[in-house]
Amino acid sequence: MHAPLWVFGYGSLIWDPGFPVADRRIATVTGWHRSFCMRSIHHRGTVDAPGLVLALDRADGAACTGVAFCVQPGHEAATLAALRERELVSSAYLEKTLPVATPDGPLDALTYVIDPDHVQYCHLELEEQARIIATATGGRGANRDYLWSTTTHLADLGIADPDLDWLADRVRALA
Repeated sequence: MHAPLWVFGYGSLIWDPGFPVADRRIATVTGWHRSFCMRSIHHRGTVDAPGLVLALDRADGAACTGVAFCVQPGHEAATLAALRERELVSSAYLEKTLPVATPDGPLDALTYVIDPDHVQYCHLELEEQARIIATATGGRGANRDYLWSTTTHLADLGIADPDLDWLADRVRALA
């Protein structure tokens, strides 16, 4: 019998995992924070007009709460292939297995984190992020819809993220 495959979602995976889920748990990873620190040239922007998507960015003392998903047994290989096609489209994410804390105890989860040496990595002030998110559109739709779906689902789960809440309000004002 294999160990179950867990996947940590902190952005769009929360509301669109794209694979069969056997279990889900609120989970927290330490040493990383959720940030619009990746320029999106495929899903939420283009090469000529990049959008921004969330990534886990390493930071001392940080923590990010999201959702750990257990892949339905028998679907591990197909899930890995689909996740790699979706998340590694431009190699700006690195695939890592990280320890996450859940109410039912710790577990290891497959997680996609930003490569800080990649050309798509950025660190922008919130106002600049809002201006980009308000107008960018890519192959998976409007950047603002990605932000709003993420903040709505985080709120539904009781997960606070003041920066994302500020961005959602600001993008509504700009859109």
